[in-house]
Amino acid sequence: MSILIVDDEKDIRELIGDILKDEGYPIRLAGDSDGCMDEINADPPDLMILDIWLKDSRMDGIDILKTVKRDNPDIPIIIISGHGNIEIAVAAIKQGAYDFIEKPFNIDQLMVVVSRAMETSRLRRENIDLRRKDVTTSEMIGSSPAYKALKSQLEKVTKSNGRVMLTGAPGSGKELAARFIHTNSNRAVAPFVSVSSATVEPDRMEEVLFGRETAERGVEKGLLEQAHGGVVYFDEVGDMPLGTQSKILRVLTEQQFTRVGGSDKVRVDLRVISSTTRDLPSEIRAGRFRQELFDRLNVVPIVVPPLADRREDIPELTRYFVEWFHRSQGLPARPLSGEAEAMLQTMPWPGNIRQLRNVIERVLILGEGGGPIEAREIPGLEPTSQGGGGGGDGMVLGGAVATLPLREAREMFEREYLLTQINRFGGNISRTANFVGMERSALHRKLKSLGVVTGSKNGGRGAHFEDEEEEV
Repeated sequence: MSILIVDDEKDIRELIGDILKDEGYPIRLAGDSDGCMDEINADPPDLMILDIWLKDSRMDGIDILKTVKRDNPDIPIIIISGHGNIEIAVAAIKQGAYDFIEKPFNIDQLMVVVSRAMETSRLRRENIDLRRKDVTTSEMIGSSPAYKALKSQLEKVTKSNGRVMLTGAPGSGKELAARFIHTNSNRAVAPFVSVSSATVEPDRMEEVLFGRETAERGVEKGLLEQAHGGVVYFDEVGDMPLGTQSKILRVLTEQQFTRVGGSDKVRVDLRVISSTTRDLPSEIRAGRFRQELFDRLNVVPIVVPPLADRREDIPELTRYFVEWFHRSQGLPARPLSGEAEAMLQTMPWPGNIRQLRNVIERVLILGEGGGPIEAREIPGLEPTSQGGGGGGDGMVLGGAVATLPLREAREMFEREYLLTQINRFGGNISRTANFVGMERSALHRKLKSLGVVTGSKNGGRGAHFEDEEEEV
């Protein structure tokens, strides 16, 4: 909590500074309006003590008061003056001053006013923090090799201010990764502001980002100003309009901008994290994304793996979502049956973690009782009543399989089955062998005969056909 003391008389500002330092307050000093504004732009103080008359300054105390109250309305300002009268005091209070003290001041009176003003500042900050607080979790869940590789990369960038570009499929957890960086950085107590480049109308993008100034409504801060001191996250940055891209590039270069309709420069201290599902180099070649902006945003590129590369994490993620919905919505905290777990681990997940979360929510809402979640409850996996076996749980063969001789059909099934199980267990042959009921050496021989090979991908291990390796 810092206090900025602005007075053209060196003895006075140092006297006040010494008094406040003795009381344990960090203090900063300025002797004119330019020094005052530099201090505020560098780091807004929690309280200002401001002299009305500033000799040889571009702005007097009332001008500074108006400017600060316009741009930083939450900073309490105590006005002091050796030439004070009731008219000046009233004028200062009307302009937003917290209080007015006349020189020569009484030290006890000064400390009472400062103490009250600092308490006001603290309460305002707490109120702002509560309004800004996002219920979205930044907790990351998993133990697979792909997850551990991702988390290791994220941990390496948390303590720096380097710009990070997160790439990955929709729903894979790019915003969660951005929030993890913010939560574990030295900006954790500052705002995390998300900018949805895809949903903001192009003709409103600049107003949303930079804010605006109008005679009717005064100053309306944009998202960049709201994120000052913290992190701004550009979600789907590839969808940002070209005109806005050039202005964002200027902000990244100068760390300042002008509000729409305004003329004053607004300085901001931001860390930028961006994400995209697009191939930005292709967008650059097509003229839809600026090379210079890509170069500035892509300082540390990090790939967020799809859920298909993290199948080992699905049971843990499922338990987490069940507990989350139990706490937040009062839905039953149901365990996961072995069959349901296997089904979830072998399903295709085009929507990734977001899709898994939605599936679990649906199952908990529509399910009955508090028993284990069964495979038949999972959307898209309901048993079919078709087939020639006469039973409701029969299996329908695909056309291609139905036309094959038994030996070739069995070989196709074994290849697909083992491929699925290996990927389910993250390429772990020992766990796969244990689950399918084979000796490890026998499984290796079977995989070789079927043309199934294992390898690394996105920090994890998996399996694929030998033909696919040749194509790569």
